[in-house]
Amino acid sequence: MPTLTVENVGSFEVPADTRLVIALESAAGQDQLHSCGGFARCTSCRVEFLTGEPAKMTIAELEVLKTKGLLDTAGVRLSCQMLCDHDMSVRVISRLAGSTKKDTGTPCNPAIDPTPVWSDSPRPLRS
Repeated sequence: MPTLTVENVGSFEVPADTRLVIALESAAGQDQLHSCGGFARCTSCRVEFLTGEPAKMTIAELEVLKTKGLLDTAGVRLSCQMLCDHDMSVRVISRLAGSTKKDTGTPCNPAIDPTPVWSDSPRPLRS
């Protein structure tokens, strides 16, 4: 099982291929935002990778990061568009606490939505 380390929270073993957004909530107990329900339509589920950033991203993630001007922000990714399939360490940067939202958002499906079409990451990754 992969280990998910959340800065200032701890390390958690998560079932392989769990969506990161779900692992942050269920395993790490984080109030991770996901306003669009995990469909890569917003950027509320952002995390910053400290280590273990995936080398690929969905086309949906790529497009929304480009549109929102976040593609060149080192380590920032959408937690709804990736699976915990290896060890990773993240900083949760988009939480209910401190936001103006009434809740974290619509529950996310266990599978990545929309059905992923994968691309190599177009930028240098944090190892």
